[in-house]
Amino acid sequence: MKIAQISPLIESTPPKLYGGTERMVSWLTEELVRQGHDVTLFASGDSVTDAKLEAMCPEALRLDPRVKETNPYYFIMLDALRRRADEFDILHFHIDYFHYPLFRDIANKTLTTLHGRQDTHDLQPLHDAFPNVPVATISDSQASFIKGRNIAGTVLHGLPENLFRPNYQPKGGYLAFLGRMAPDKRPDRAIEIARKLHVPLKMAAKVDDADREYFEQKIKPMLAGDGVEFIGEIGEREKQEFLGNAAALLFPIDWPEPFGLVMIEAMACGTPVLAFQEGSVPEVIDDGVSGVVVNSVPEAVLAFPELMSLDRKTVRRTFEQRFTVKRMAEDYVGLYRGLFAKGTNGKRASRGTGARPEIGAVHARED
Repeated sequence: MKIAQISPLIESTPPKLYGGTERMVSWLTEELVRQGHDVTLFASGDSVTDAKLEAMCPEALRLDPRVKETNPYYFIMLDALRRRADEFDILHFHIDYFHYPLFRDIANKTLTTLHGRQDTHDLQPLHDAFPNVPVATISDSQASFIKGRNIAGTVLHGLPENLFRPNYQPKGGYLAFLGRMAPDKRPDRAIEIARKLHVPLKMAAKVDDADREYFEQKIKPMLAGDGVEFIGEIGEREKQEFLGNAAALLFPIDWPEPFGLVMIEAMACGTPVLAFQEGSVPEVIDDGVSGVVVNSVPEAVLAFPELMSLDRKTVRRTFEQRFTVKRMAEDYVGLYRGLFAKGTNGKRASRGTGARPEIGAVHARED
């Protein structure tokens, strides 16, 4: 198939440091190329890919100090895409909803993966206004907030199988927290859990400008004292050692997380996950197999012995069965072909094969 992948322009594809959406677009793009598809990536000029690269700006917008407004670059990209739409069998968007008005008349050859939260009040009128634009969700939890929407299917994220090496004999002796220093990620819970367990905690986290006040007022005072080390933002290369040598990953979120990429990154390293039962967590973590799912800090403390008893080889095997990029790409190709061959009629597909093996095989949406 001739496929256009449309990535955000804020970061490069893949990103140099933090950037989950751009990283997923990169992995998907490279796997589609490996599987023999003709893929064009629309992204920033400093992106790296084996696909054909169409540079929509010289470098990631976040890195250019001259850039104050990002929307002009997206409008330029969308105009170029609309004029070239006939060149592709499918246009796969990863940029939220910017393109909806321009592409609604050819919606049957588009797919939009929704990477962000969908539970906010302001998004429902948008969903109602564009009922014919096919979307893919990244978890059933995320999909549950979308009413009257043309959901083509749910495709769980996947990683390149060899991106991380499993570590079955970790030597770090610490708990890991990886993500953003943001209220919905609840780094304060991670600190509280680690201190109650008397286990060292290492925190590799980005502090966005929007979260600066929260970090300075709430989290920074909690870092004082022994047992907690704040490393700051880390890149892809540092994740191997950081996650692989951890006894476990703490994922104490307090919001309807659409997916939670760090959970499967830890699983790829063989590292079990202690996660709170919010959003997609129950879909990603096999409770008692690849991690332990809890509802409170006291539950997390009590669950620690069970967490430490989990077999790291089984954790890695669960990743290989459910969360590889090969599976993810095949699921998306199934959606592409369904849209290309049949158009859309509003019926929802079953989930992709990232579903737990006992649930059964996954199929693209059928009319």
